[in-house]
Amino acid sequence: MKAKRYISAALLSALALGACKKSYLDKPITGALLPQYLQTEAGANQLLVGAYAALDGQQGGDAAIGGGGSWEASPDNWIYGGVLGADAHKGSIAGDQQQIEPMAKYNADASNGFFNSKWKADYEGISRVNNTIKATNAIPSITDAAKANILAQARFLRAHYYFDLKKMFNMVPYIDETTVDINQPNNTDIWPKIEADFKYAYDNLPNTQPEVGRANKWAAGAYLAKTYLYEHKYTDAKPVFDAVITQGVTAGGQKYALNAHFNDNFRTATNNSAESVFAVQAAANTDPNGPSNANNGDMLNFPYGNSSPFSCCGFYQPSIDLANHFRTNPATGLPYLDDYNSHPIKTDIGIPSSADFTLDDGTIDPRLDWTVGRRGIPYLDWGNHPGADWIRDQKFGGPYSPIKNVYGQAEQNVNGDNTSWAPGSGINYNLIRYADVLLMAAEVEAQLGNLDKAESYVNIVRNRATDPTGFVHTYKDDSKPTSGFTTDPAANYKVSPYPAGAFTSQAFALKAIYFERKIELAMEGHRFFDLVRWGIADTELNAYIAYESTLTNDLTGGKFIKGKNEYYPIPLSQIDLSSKGGTPQLKQNPGYH
Repeated sequence: MKAKRYISAALLSALALGACKKSYLDKPITGALLPQYLQTEAGANQLLVGAYAALDGQQGGDAAIGGGGSWEASPDNWIYGGVLGADAHKGSIAGDQQQIEPMAKYNADASNGFFNSKWKADYEGISRVNNTIKATNAIPSITDAAKANILAQARFLRAHYYFDLKKMFNMVPYIDETTVDINQPNNTDIWPKIEADFKYAYDNLPNTQPEVGRANKWAAGAYLAKTYLYEHKYTDAKPVFDAVITQGVTAGGQKYALNAHFNDNFRTATNNSAESVFAVQAAANTDPNGPSNANNGDMLNFPYGNSSPFSCCGFYQPSIDLANHFRTNPATGLPYLDDYNSHPIKTDIGIPSSADFTLDDGTIDPRLDWTVGRRGIPYLDWGNHPGADWIRDQKFGGPYSPIKNVYGQAEQNVNGDNTSWAPGSGINYNLIRYADVLLMAAEVEAQLGNLDKAESYVNIVRNRATDPTGFVHTYKDDSKPTSGFTTDPAANYKVSPYPAGAFTSQAFALKAIYFERKIELAMEGHRFFDLVRWGIADTELNAYIAYESTLTNDLTGGKFIKGKNEYYPIPLSQIDLSSKGGTPQLKQNPGYH
């Protein structure tokens, strides 16, 4: 039989099918594909493509390996980092995707299948990486440069998957290409292993790559510095952030920079922009007869109601608390760092779409309306958000709709993926974007006492928001929203940079940086993990529950328990599968049973 010279997506997936860690981490590669092909540079690169493909998390939600929906392991962590980080409500209605509801109240247990889906998705990626490394090391003839590039990309990806597991579950078993018995205990801190992989990638990856979706030196540098930041190794993080900011380029060779407009980070037309440090690639409608390559992790997260233009589903509704963060002081254009909820933005809760509603006329950071869909404001080119008619239950999930993951009406036939019962999209998810790098670097500078430098980084981010050309503007014709926009702002936008010398103390600098991360990166899945690493998750999240519960009923009885809820439970099914001689190798996290 003639040997095939390519590896299909189906065969790549076949490398790692299985229902549990024990089965799908123990896969000799020669049992799936022809070994003579794998032991070539082309074969190793095809395996590497399969390791990249696992970034979308859809394997964790694959019914073939015992998973649920793709949203359970979405790479943007909208549930684990967003809903549980107070950016958003679960949304929809009570009982829909019910397993998220106890998670949002911080009382989910280890039997919750969503945790298992996330666990499996990351270990699926790790399995593919380890197979890639083994195959690459077995190639009889390959140049040193080509080998180093493949191995460095693979180790970058492995570090990413372990980083995701570490921030989710803390103590997780470590399996690499040399592991013989994959049933390993979770009694060792894996930060040094993550560091080593990112450091190898930083030292060995080229500045640019032939495909823009691949990791390059500077993506590895940003992730290495982020790792140091999570470990509170500020002196180690600073020189790496300095190098990324001054020298870094995208895999396609663009100098890192903020996009001209904030919303360019959430449009298909500007995927892989100068602001995109490393992204999970998405493409809509690529193969009507094959698996979807769209961003399906967010397929539930579109406005849905009596008159919504989308087929599903009304989840991931921005919280009222989040929207209030965008209120600005009319005199200064600065946020209310300490009492933002004392200056709430007007909502239409309880007001039907058929009734009159007057927009809030106070000053607002313009990033709000590229982050939160709210009544009376243009929702991309879909029309003015009508309020309740696009919301399934305002009293349960609040009055707002997500927007960063949503494609435009004019592009829906190209970049809206409607091959399933719920919409996917061709919008990439940026795991790290340059604004995130600047704000992480600002945090490092503040921790090291370099307050002016920290302020300058924050102001680079804020200055972009001041540009009126980047505001949401009114429609030329409300009845034809795809006909274009005027130059008139849709709301009373006012935002300003901090005045020189405003960061007068480390405490104030960090407060301002933490707040800026909230509004710049809202609904991008970072917040819960930020709060945990800052050590303020209990105070922030319990205050959020107390405030939001006066307005909605979905969080009643919720409570964040310090010393427990900083990490999620090790999935019960994984503990059961780890048993040797009747004794599980995996130990549960504190506070869970």
